[in-house]
Amino acid sequence: MVELVGTAPRNRASLGDSVRSDFPILSTTFSGNQLVYLDNAATSQKPRRVLDALVGYYHQANANIGRGYYQLSHRSTDSYDRARSVVQGALNAEHAEEIVFVPGTTAALNLLADTWGRAIVGAGDQVVVTGMEHNSNLLPWRRLCDAAAAELVVVPAGQDGRVRAEAFADAMGPRVRLAAVTHVSNVLGTVNPVSEMAAHAHRAGVPIVVDGAQAVPHRRVDVRELGADFYCFSGHKAYGPMGIGVLYGRRDLLHQLPPYQVGGGTVKGVSTTGPVQYVPAPARLEAGTPHVAGAVALAEAFGYLSDLGWEAIQAHDELLVRAAVDAIGRLPGARVLGDPAVEPSGIVSFVVDGIHPYDIGGHLDAHGIAVRCGVHCANTFVDTFGVVGTVRLSFGVYNTESEVDAVGRALRTVQPGSWTREHPNERFL
Repeated sequence: MVELVGTAPRNRASLGDSVRSDFPILSTTFSGNQLVYLDNAATSQKPRRVLDALVGYYHQANANIGRGYYQLSHRSTDSYDRARSVVQGALNAEHAEEIVFVPGTTAALNLLADTWGRAIVGAGDQVVVTGMEHNSNLLPWRRLCDAAAAELVVVPAGQDGRVRAEAFADAMGPRVRLAAVTHVSNVLGTVNPVSEMAAHAHRAGVPIVVDGAQAVPHRRVDVRELGADFYCFSGHKAYGPMGIGVLYGRRDLLHQLPPYQVGGGTVKGVSTTGPVQYVPAPARLEAGTPHVAGAVALAEAFGYLSDLGWEAIQAHDELLVRAAVDAIGRLPGARVLGDPAVEPSGIVSFVVDGIHPYDIGGHLDAHGIAVRCGVHCANTFVDTFGVVGTVRLSFGVYNTESEVDAVGRALRTVQPGSWTREHPNERFL
């Protein structure tokens, strides 16, 4: 395991205030209002050291990796290999080659569905998902089932927004070939009991895929402790750049995956007629020129989070989530969905009776507050609650209690607008 070393954690009670200067974009103003950025579940802002790592790579190491017999290429290759080792350590993966760099969570899940899924799922088989999945962990498996004449089994979430581990266990029948679950809901912040789910799946001989996009920015993830066979996440939600993500897979399973894309870097030898000799994973799954600068910057983002300390980050999440729940609870007609304060993961979703979520989002934007409104690419889950959509507050390490107070003040004056009057039941992703 590669250790991430850094400075001592900052004072947990003032984490947001103490790190704000690390994020240049937070000095931005809109219509005279200081930016209050509360859409971190969609993408997080980047600390200066991550931005410096991204630009620094292009200044000092830019060359194609693994194929150039010259010093600059060696430097680039070393940077990429170090990034892989840092991610290995951050996830406590057993081997560095269990880390595959991909463009993001969606790409990782599609890769799995189109390679491994096609190899093991056939007519009459079943694939199990939960009722709280993001479309990126639903649609690839649905498409696979449609193509293979297999059945997609959905373990429902209750009105409390939770999937019961017992219900998941009951779904592990003899026809199930794989299961795919989210670690943390992108709508409510609900934390699934992944280790318990994985144990149920493994007792039935079923491998499990975990969408960790919302977990990685908020908690220490140990893939071996969770029992995940595959684990996916996106760098841009974890203070890294866009266009880089990670597919973790157990080494024995990764070596079974056929190439998803073919081309440079994936082969040992090629002829026009003979068999193609593909290299082992992860290179076999990283065709072409990878996003080396993105991987380097993602490793820096993990270093940044390590320096802050996971205990401090989770305490900060709890502070802000509880403050948001309290603030919303004091507003007439407003209600929080689920119970995000049970195991806070930086997300609070709410509705206001008689007002369309888009009208609320527009009102908050007029006060410089950026939130996400709608179904959050999880409309089947939102439908569980019988609402057209929600307003989602999602926190990062740089958010503060004063920003939560600003949301509460702004919501006191929100009124029904054009969406409520003219399009009360319309929604977009």
